Amino acid sequence: MGTNELCVIYLAGGCFWGTQRYFDCLAGVVRTEVGYANGSTKNPTYEQVKHENTGHAETVKVEYDPEKISLTELLEQYYKVIDPVSVNRQGGDIGVQYRTGIYYTDPAQKPVIDASLSKLQKQYSVPLAVEALPLSNFYTAEEYHQKYLEKNPGGYCHISPTMFEAAQKYVWQKQQ
Repeated sequence: MGTNELCVIYLAGGCFWGTQRYFDCLAGVVRTEVGYANGSTKNPTYEQVKHENTGHAETVKVEYDPEKISLTELLEQYYKVIDPVSVNRQGGDIGVQYRTGIYYTDPAQKPVIDASLSKLQKQYSVPLAVEALPLSNFYTAEEYHQKYLEKNPGGYCHISPTMFEAAQKYVWQKQQ
């Protein structure tokens, strides 16, 4: 990785409003965008994803600086705000669009993701429900969904506000 070269990972963790807010709090995350990933419908709307079985997952595109936060560390932070053994459900949100998933575009990320999930699996006696797949598609969600909880501070979120505070205080300690 050259200096200032950003990496991208796509993370599905239930309702994307809170998931985006959480990643926006982490040092090293440069930009986020919410959208719909790995479904069968081209350019779906929120209503289609919610009601028409498009197969998309509500997903956050996370652009990050690997000099400030590693993919391994980013995934460890992601696991703190999902229930990794829950199938098609996070908090009160139920449906395939709320599944958990790690979607990558760089094949070099796959071994890091696999090692991270393997480490996480050791904490559970049941199989993880987190998908780890190449990104097949990503469609940006409507503008009103972008940074939703910043625009609507009292808006619904399945992630506890204390997690946002913890994320803001979190600093990755680079291994030398």
